[in-house]
Amino acid sequence: MEPDTAPRRLDAIERAHLRDPRDAATAVVHRYEGTGVLAPLVQRFWIPVWSVPPGEESVQRVLQYPACLIVVSADYARFYGVVQGLSTTTLAGDGWAAGVMLTPAAGALVAGGPVAPYTDRYVDVGEVLGDDGARLTGAVRAAMAGDPSSPGAHAAAMAAYEDVLSRFLPVDDEGLLVDRVVALVESRPDLARVDQLCAETGLSERALQRLVSRRLGLTPKWLVQRRRLQEAAGRLRERTTTVAEVAAALGYADQPHLTRDFARVTGMTPGEFAARYGEPRP
Repeated sequence: MEPDTAPRRLDAIERAHLRDPRDAATAVVHRYEGTGVLAPLVQRFWIPVWSVPPGEESVQRVLQYPACLIVVSADYARFYGVVQGLSTTTLAGDGWAAGVMLTPAAGALVAGGPVAPYTDRYVDVGEVLGDDGARLTGAVRAAMAGDPSSPGAHAAAMAAYEDVLSRFLPVDDEGLLVDRVVALVESRPDLARVDQLCAETGLSERALQRLVSRRLGLTPKWLVQRRRLQEAAGRLRERTTTVAEVAAALGYADQPHLTRDFARVTGMTPGEFAARYGEPRP
């Protein structure tokens, strides 16, 4: 039997995480879906455990989803708003982090109001959670103090998050609405314009803008553009199609339009990105 040389299809998470094949870091990312009590507040937990060779750094680049984050590590505990451009995190030495990607609705609940002030920035988790922030930080660090790769440590860290975040339930009606808007954008590649999104949701453009600004700190146009850029990144990394074909498939007016949007966010043209991040050719 001939070996299977077809490129592996990237899942939604992998498309957003632009891992450089030349990265020397050893990193394992443990991911768990938000289920049970926390499902309305948490999309997923992720727990990376890494080892970077001495004297080197590993830069993690992400086309972030429209959701706020909470991340606890041995060195910091932070609440992150959405990064509109390319999110970058530099790793060094040996370490771990235990984070949650909140649902679109949950960011404003945790922040206690609109999340626009947190766009493109982070704050100490205590600024949004008060005393619960210190309790969460202590409990997660205690859970991860032994073997940060063990399932038991992960379960204890996730239980600490549940203990603190469950007080924000139930999700309010506006939160449920913004969850539906984001889910619609993520599930409908044919939605390439804000007016189409308005038609699908029954919201006026002004009402949609206010909703997305309050709950996500973003614009409806950003939602559509980010979903298309993530899809473009996934297709370019698979290296099975041309840039022009990617642009046409994702509803761009032409290839230069995709190139401008892609370069503005990633700092690379689609061709440069495919050469650096793409799957090896058979």
